[in-house]
Amino acid sequence: MHMKNINKIRGISAAGLLAVPVLLSGCSLFGSQSSMDIDKPPAEIEQQMLNMTEGPVSTNKGEQTGPKTTVYLMNEKGLLAPISLGIPEAKDEGNMKQALQAMVEGGAYAKYVPKGFSGVLPKGTVINSVTMNKEQKVAVVDFNSAFNKYNAPDERKILEAVTWTLTGFSGVQKVQLSVDGQMLTEMPLKDTPLNQPLSRSFGINLEKGDGASIMNSTPVTVYFATLSSDGVYSYYVPVTRLVQPGQDKLTAALHELIQGPQQNDGLEQVMTDGTSVQSVKTAKDGTVTVALKDDMFEKDEQIPNELLQSVVLTISENTSNAKVKIDMNGSQKVIGFDNQDYSKPVSRPDYINEIPL
Repeated sequence: MHMKNINKIRGISAAGLLAVPVLLSGCSLFGSQSSMDIDKPPAEIEQQMLNMTEGPVSTNKGEQTGPKTTVYLMNEKGLLAPISLGIPEAKDEGNMKQALQAMVEGGAYAKYVPKGFSGVLPKGTVINSVTMNKEQKVAVVDFNSAFNKYNAPDERKILEAVTWTLTGFSGVQKVQLSVDGQMLTEMPLKDTPLNQPLSRSFGINLEKGDGASIMNSTPVTVYFATLSSDGVYSYYVPVTRLVQPGQDKLTAALHELIQGPQQNDGLEQVMTDGTSVQSVKTAKDGTVTVALKDDMFEKDEQIPNELLQSVVLTISENTSNAKVKIDMNGSQKVIGFDNQDYSKPVSRPDYINEIPL
């Protein structure tokens, strides 16, 4: 059975995505998660891909018009995802302040949050200020004391969401937190150290890959697809996974993408176990060419957006937002269901996950 039988696709166009570079995380935060499910029969994986790609294309942006702001919200499975919201524009640090306000449970911008997502900042949290140290590229956030009333299990998710949201703004590489003017050296409930500013190296939606140890590992961040709570729209979720060290970072990331998501997290397989990485080459101008092979696809047939966009997001996430070219089975053109030619350099997108309200 070939993917050419799929006539329609749910998803977001490549112009509506966002990717930014990322690295590792701290350790000691893993529970007894199962190892990656890499032994699924091909038929099951193919059906999973069919589930992701059948259905009507949606171009309706609902009430969200005009400029977008990307914030990291929690989905119903407890995973953080970047969601592009149409909240009103502000100037300078005001945009960052509003982005954080959109992450407050029941806050002023709650009406802009799509169904199935929620902010991680506790109800009543006020963002007193966001100030920039432009020389050090650090954003300093000052919350009111309601910030301290979060649920302890959410502590790391809060740090991830705040850090990834603010470092999505131009010129911001690190984040520091304070409460009512007092700089935090650790989080109030579970004592996560904050003696150094946080960066994207903190990771997001952390997992331990198969065969990796927490103390001896290399982080890669990959993008998997999943469906919205109503099953109508697909969107992308970044996962920082710790893998065995000593590997080429981009090749390792692609291998994790092929191996797929861990069990019970709601994420979907975007490639089959039959996909293999033939090569990953970086040109002098920084463009990364990824050569893949998968006999499931016939020559010149269109490829599901979720597969191609996940590759673009994953590569650009683990580089300095490099342009990406994709070669599939040696075809001269690699056309997605969005009719974009991915055999030509594709720049990182501006936004990701524009989900209608």
